[in-house]
Amino acid sequence: MANSPTPTLVTGGTGTLGSLIVRRLVQDGETEVRVLSRRAAPVRGDGAAWFTGDLAASRGLRRALEGVDTVVHCAHAPGSPLEEVSAAANLLTEAARAEVRHFAYISIVGIDYVPLRYYRSKLAVEDLIEESGLPYTILRATQFHELIAWALGQAERLPFVPVPGGFWFQPVAADEVAARLVELVRKEPAGPAVGLGGPEVRSVESLAKSYERIRGRHRPVKRIPIPGKTASAFRSGANLAADRPIGRQTWEEYLNSSVGDSGE
Repeated sequence: MANSPTPTLVTGGTGTLGSLIVRRLVQDGETEVRVLSRRAAPVRGDGAAWFTGDLAASRGLRRALEGVDTVVHCAHAPGSPLEEVSAAANLLTEAARAEVRHFAYISIVGIDYVPLRYYRSKLAVEDLIEESGLPYTILRATQFHELIAWALGQAERLPFVPVPGGFWFQPVAADEVAARLVELVRKEPAGPAVGLGGPEVRSVESLAKSYERIRGRHRPVKRIPIPGKTASAFRSGANLAADRPIGRQTWEEYLNSSVGDSGE
């Protein structure tokens, strides 16, 4: 009788990235896929085994990690940045207890230089992973197309599109990040991975203009001056992986496909 495949646990498996990773792992069929979520199991499953738990409270982790070979940590804490770090610390403690062979983490390009509190918490989690003694892979990615579209969508009711002046982004498809992370998970732990970015470096103004045009609107795009160190970091390109563009889907390709999907 053949040995059953060792399980892979995905935290945040219902989120934008986590759900894509779960789908890819389930379709591959090479491992038992587990999802750890604060939510109750859905009525209609996706082929993964469901474990309800709470990273911040360290509840349900030991059961979810029993026999697990690989952890893919995509969850983010809904509370404070401190909760983000404490949740990761709880997961790492239980992963070490379970003798997990590979701990994979999705992070963000530029967190060393952009002084956002959330970015600082991601950097602190990276430090915890490196100090944990677990074999690990950290993949940093630039901003997802989905995130930028969501941010622009917050101004839907205004007569113009406000954008921070001088900001640059290198948007990447979440599914391409999922594909890369799954590829890395199949290999031996790589430690700090090279950052992954989209195929183009774009000003936020040009992204907003395409967003309006493809959605059939004609609101003007207005630059809003943003002071401070965080804004300076985004203007300097600290959030870019321009020397290593791996993603293929452009911003316009994403917008056209999402308009088609939504029936607009």
